[in-house]
Amino acid sequence: MNNERIDDLNLNGKKIIQNPDYFCFGIDSVLLANFVESNSSKNIIVDLCTGSGVIPVIISQKKKFKTIYGVELQEEMYDLLLRNVEMNSLQDYIIPIKANIREYDMEQKVDVVVCNPPYKEVGTGVTNDTKVKYIARHEKECSLEDVFKCSAKILKQKGKLYIVHKPQRLVDLMSLARKYHLEAKKIRFVYPTSKSAASIVLVEYVYYGGNEINVLEPLIEYNNDGSYTDEIYKIYGSEK
Repeated sequence: MNNERIDDLNLNGKKIIQNPDYFCFGIDSVLLANFVESNSSKNIIVDLCTGSGVIPVIISQKKKFKTIYGVELQEEMYDLLLRNVEMNSLQDYIIPIKANIREYDMEQKVDVVVCNPPYKEVGTGVTNDTKVKYIARHEKECSLEDVFKCSAKILKQKGKLYIVHKPQRLVDLMSLARKYHLEAKKIRFVYPTSKSAASIVLVEYVYYGGNEINVLEPLIEYNNDGSYTDEIYKIYGSEK
């Protein structure tokens, strides 16, 4: 299709079809996928707002699990998701679901939920995007509260939710989660450089967890010379 490209994930030969006219994943999705803890081959994982499916594809190569459900609302992104699962021969491991998380539910409770949600509240940021980009970036069809509400509905007790978001929404990330019995347990701020402000934040929640939180060491993306830090190279699986 017009403007589509195939990007190499540098991960066991896995690739992702993307279309810049819609929405392309960034480093936040990669860092979130690596932040997820899933250490059991019995784990059921759900990725909400999965887009083209990059997070399930990365998790499938790096974590232990049984099945990953990728939930996506938009037809254009769902089509990419279907083709990415097929192209990477992951049909036995990743199950695409076309649904709005406001209505989404599962018969079985799951162990892990992952979400890279829209960051911008409606009425803020660029508004002349295409419809696909606007919905991917703004909370029109998926608010932060929707993510917590859906997660609480499908998680097992003591199940975990992993989110990446903007540090400016930290108060909402704590207060809205607690409303749905999701307690933040680990938090890690990501900085472009050691001298810059945090650009994103990674948070692990436990459903009906205790109220003690562990603030992890900062994650720095770039050295002073503009090169990736050792940890970023390791996450991307790249050689310096």
